[in-house]
Amino acid sequence: MIITLSGSAPPTEQIRDQIRGLIASGLLAADERLPSVRQLAKDLDVAPGTVAKAYKALEAEGYLTARTGGGTRVSRSAATTPRPVLDAARHLAATSTRAGTGLDDTIRIIRAIWPEDDPRR
Repeated sequence: MIITLSGSAPPTEQIRDQIRGLIASGLLAADERLPSVRQLAKDLDVAPGTVAKAYKALEAEGYLTARTGGGTRVSRSAATTPRPVLDAARHLAATSTRAGTGLDDTIRIIRAIWPEDDPRR
């Protein structure tokens, strides 16, 4: 599992967003075990409470399940992104990179053009 912290968003939010993305893209599969809170905190050079807060939020959202003695795992009910959406996202990432547009700007563009009538906005 590869998570990197950059940009202006709080670390907890970045961890949550990236784990959601890894699950949605299928890079983290159902029932796959995540690093312990302490291990991921050490890897990212953040306080354990930061990772614990991200894990708890993802558990509340249904992405993760935590078991005493069994660690934190991807929920079996966590949905993955449909292949056409994933392919389009990869294409956008490659195009943005070639054009010199950063991640934060690309996300702002997506948010600006997202349909107003979408209730998930």
